[in-house]
Amino acid sequence: MTSLEASAGRRCHNAVNPLHVSVYFAPEPQDELAALGLERGPMVYLAGRAAPLGAVDAGTVTATFYNFNHEHVQRYIPAAWSVAAPEAVLAARLRGADRTLQRLLGKEALTSADMTEAAELALHAAEACRREARPLYAANADLPVPEEPHLALWHAATLLREHRGDGHLAALAIAGLSGIEALVLHNATGTAPTSALFMRTRGWSAQQWGAARDQLRERGLLDGAGDLTQAGATLREETEALTDRLDAAPYDHLGPAATARLTDLAGGFSSTLRAAGAFPSVHFGKG
Repeated sequence: MTSLEASAGRRCHNAVNPLHVSVYFAPEPQDELAALGLERGPMVYLAGRAAPLGAVDAGTVTATFYNFNHEHVQRYIPAAWSVAAPEAVLAARLRGADRTLQRLLGKEALTSADMTEAAELALHAAEACRREARPLYAANADLPVPEEPHLALWHAATLLREHRGDGHLAALAIAGLSGIEALVLHNATGTAPTSALFMRTRGWSAQQWGAARDQLRERGLLDGAGDLTQAGATLREETEALTDRLDAAPYDHLGPAATARLTDLAGGFSSTLRAAGAFPSVHFGKG
């Protein structure tokens, strides 16, 4: 892939990804999963995202999610599976996605020719994804494709997200970054959620966050104020470039014209999601 093509793939990912991510902020999936008896908040998130893997233990979830504190995961997994089997969680997750997209996009968008085309393009891109060393992608790839175009697009967005995510975790490991170190380094860019939000949602303490920051300073990746050094910025750029290369196959398979078309279509739907308030306003910066 040339750098232009790599950038095109990343742009397409950024356009498609919000279609999947919207379910993490919407009340409908929380309601559907809570109706099974799962606790709202971390248990719903962890069980909902891990359910394609089956009734796995906390170790598998920590490994595949990468930047969550293992002790935090252990509070909810595998306890969640004694409340609701993964199959029930998957069905509730899809119902929640359906209700979320219906509310945020509206019937006209869901039944439009653009929705059908976007779903077909995204599923075509996902045909080139590989299962090897991609546990979250592979688990989702074994799920049936929903018939409704908007849910087929949501499913395809999930596949493309987890495929890129699995590759990104490999890039982080190559960079020698632990899960919490990756969060601290990302937070230091000033464009990520605050450290308080990262710690609350991933289960890290202020002491653990500070220790990770100190380790990054020792590596020369952060300066005394906790800002990125040139070495830190370079490492982040190299990690993202490697992620692009590892995620090239879907967009190579789709081709330049179809990738641009999917970017436009998905970008339009994602803009509608944002305008409808799908994503909460969060504090950004080092916090």
